[in-house]
Amino acid sequence: MNFDGIFTPAITPLTSDGQIDFPAFAEVLEYLVESKVHGIIIGGSTGEYYAQTTAERLEIAQRAKDVLRGRLPLVVGTGGIRTEDSVYFAEKAKELEADALLVGSPPYALPTQKEIAAHVLAVDKAAGLPIMLYNYPARMGVSMGDEFFAAVAQCKNIVAIKESSGEMNRLHRLAHSHPEIQLSCGWDDQALEFFAWGARSWVCAGSNFIPREHVALYEACVIEKDFAKGRRIMSAMLPLMDFLEGGKFVQSIKHGSELNGLRTGGVRAPLQPLEASEKQALKEVIQTLKQNVAAIVGEA
Repeated sequence: MNFDGIFTPAITPLTSDGQIDFPAFAEVLEYLVESKVHGIIIGGSTGEYYAQTTAERLEIAQRAKDVLRGRLPLVVGTGGIRTEDSVYFAEKAKELEADALLVGSPPYALPTQKEIAAHVLAVDKAAGLPIMLYNYPARMGVSMGDEFFAAVAQCKNIVAIKESSGEMNRLHRLAHSHPEIQLSCGWDDQALEFFAWGARSWVCAGSNFIPREHVALYEACVIEKDFAKGRRIMSAMLPLMDFLEGGKFVQSIKHGSELNGLRTGGVRAPLQPLEASEKQALKEVIQTLKQNVAAIVGEA
C-alpha cells in the first residue's frame, strides 16, 4: 500500500434530524475524486466516528466502498476503547475489501507501550491489511514510543504512521529511527517540515473543502521539490490552520465544505454548530487563501 499524496479523512453529512445523509456522503466522495486527492479515510475523528453506532460505522464503510469503486484507496478507521471493538471493525474492513486500516491507541484507557502494541497486533491479526498507525496523544492520552515500535518491529503490515503529536522532535526521531515506516503528516501546520524530512503523505481534514490547495503544497514539495514555492503556499494556508486549531474543528471542516456547495448538515452532540460570526470569519479566511494559492500556482 502506497500512502503517497493527500489522504482526506472524509466528513459524514447529516440530515436535519441528525441521521446520516448517505446521498450527501456520496456527493462528498465524488467531489474528492474529481478534486484528485489520492486516498479516502473513513472512520476517523473528522468523520465523527466516536458519535456513531457500530451499525452506522459499518454502513459508512460499505457505502464508501460502493461509491469509490476502486478509483481511490479506501482506508478504514478502527478506533475503539476495547480491543475487541477495533478487531471487529478490522474484520469488517477486510470483508468489504478495504485497502488499508487506520489503527490508533485505544483512548481513555491509558495503555502501556506493550499494551498498545498488543492492541495493534491483534487488529493486524484480524485483518492482515496494510496499516497506517495513528499517533495522537492529545486525544488518546498516550503516545507510541520506542518500546512500542520495538514490540511491533516484526509486523510487516505496518507501513505508515499518521504522526499527530505536534512534537517536532517526534518527526525527527521517526524519520531517523524508522525509515521503513512511511511518514504521513497529521499536524497540519507542520506539513512543510514533514515534507522536508521525506514524508510523501498528508492526512488533512481541510482537504474536504480545499483539496486542490492541499494537493498544490504536496506537489510543490514532493513532486517538484520546490520548497521555495512550498513555503509560499504554506504561508498562504497558515491563517486557515490557525482558525481550525482555535476550536470547533469538525464544525469548521463541515462549514467549509458547505461553502463549497456540499450538503453537510450539522454535527452530533456534544459538538455544537459555529456561530454566525465564526462562519463569516472562516469564509473570509478561505476566500483569501484560495486567491493567494491560485496566484502562487499560476506563476509557475
